Amino acid sequence: MILSNRVLDMEESVTLAAAARAKALKAQGRDILSLTLGEPDFPTPKNIQNAAISAIKDGRASFYTVTSGLPELKEAIVAYFA
Repeated sequence: MILSNRVLDMEESVTLAAAARAKALKAQGRDILSLTLGEPDFPTPKNIQNAAISAIKDGRASFYTVTSGLPELKEAIVAYFA
């Protein structure tokens, strides 16, 4: 298979490299909290699973949200910490 120069010049993702490093350190027994990929090391709680399923069924979660976050979620977080 012939690959283009653009493909051949691709470098490893910095995020994936950091995740691999964190995984290797964990394998050595180091106490590592990896914040690289957004993949928790625990199962999603049932209440969150159910809320996500409801949002999908109701048509509220079939697209990406704005990168700054949902306004109502930000308001709830501010109220929680106020």
